[in-house]
Amino acid sequence: MTKQIAFIITLLVTLGVFSYTAWRIYGFFRLTKRAFPVKDWGKRIELVLKVAFGQSRIFRMPLLGFFHALVFWGFCVILFGSIEMVIDGVSGSERSLQSLGILYKIIIASGDIFALLVAVSILVFLFRRIFLHVRRFEGIEMKKISHIDAKIALTLILLLMVSLMGMNASYVQMKNLTGEPMAGVFPVSHYFAPLLAGMEIQKLHTWHEIFWWSHILLIFLFANILPYSKHFHVFMSVPNVLLARLDPLGKLPNMDQVTREVKLMLNPDTAFAALDSQAPPERFGVKDCEDVTWKNYLDALSCTECGRCTSVCPANITGKRLSPRKIMMDLRARMKEKGPGMLKHGKQYDDGKSLVRSYITEEELWACTTCNACARECPILINHPTLIVDMRRYLVMEEGSAPGELKAMFSYLENNGAPWQYSPEDRLLWTKDLELNVPEMVQ
Repeated sequence: MTKQIAFIITLLVTLGVFSYTAWRIYGFFRLTKRAFPVKDWGKRIELVLKVAFGQSRIFRMPLLGFFHALVFWGFCVILFGSIEMVIDGVSGSERSLQSLGILYKIIIASGDIFALLVAVSILVFLFRRIFLHVRRFEGIEMKKISHIDAKIALTLILLLMVSLMGMNASYVQMKNLTGEPMAGVFPVSHYFAPLLAGMEIQKLHTWHEIFWWSHILLIFLFANILPYSKHFHVFMSVPNVLLARLDPLGKLPNMDQVTREVKLMLNPDTAFAALDSQAPPERFGVKDCEDVTWKNYLDALSCTECGRCTSVCPANITGKRLSPRKIMMDLRARMKEKGPGMLKHGKQYDDGKSLVRSYITEEELWACTTCNACARECPILINHPTLIVDMRRYLVMEEGSAPGELKAMFSYLENNGAPWQYSPEDRLLWTKDLELNVPEMVQ
């Protein structure tokens, strides 16, 4: 009974802290703007099965992709056991889902196997981060805290797997001593159980309780640390894939305000009706975190900082300052900085900073070639170019700020109707001294 009360109190505290964090993040989402309409659910579910659960993009790096997939699949399977532990803790029972029969045995056996596979995979990841100094894990945006954050998260996952294997092994050894039937099958822990041989049943029970509480408390701790960590993608990656843009990567979304202006020029009758029904735009493009869409912010929260986007960016490869990973990290950091102030004082709150310039320089924005290599490489379908282009739109349409070459082209377009400095009347002068065999026009 004491264990049951202690567990319920711990669970309520965990849910309370997590609910506070979730509500805070929801408040930040409310500060953003609408994006595209979410439809085509059949395609979206297919995308989730292929990209999120099938880990298709991760396998572009076969060996490392395999280890990462093991961790993801392991979490999916082990989640079942975690749910059972919560039910057991609240109800005071033991192995409460064993009534599922053969399905229960399959899931428990899979979880026991994956606990070892995930532990090995995490050791590989920790070895790479500590000893190999992988280039794509570095960059101006990757501060010391980013590396510490990654190592803490990986260590917590490793401890989760060790405590799970310890719990299973002590359970198996207790049942071996008492001769009672086991609930579930433990193909890996069956071999670890002899390591606990020689212990009395009471001592085994104590160790089982230690491992049980360690595992569930680590789960509760991990769940509340994740929203403040780069590993928040554990929660956000599947929703991000589900809500991804389904348009081809080369297609950039049009601005509604500009579309209405074009309609006004082409068909004044229909355009005025559209204008009357919509408020004037607060701002063209993106200057700060409140100007982004909810999808941009979801991308930022989902970013795992793996660096695959930056490693294939042609601008970054040639030595320019642009790093697509940094764009996502900067948006996340800026919302964390300004969001609380806007929630308290309203969207008009101004702290004297902005996403553009205070976090992301014009040099970075204009270095992007919109080749979409970053979006194509991202394992969870983050779309960096749409945000970069929206920040460019702000610079051009609100401040008239652009590289000199672009300003000249804009001027030529305005005056000559073409991106060249020649007037329309002189556009064909280059052909004057050429001997061209032009066929006669058919009357």
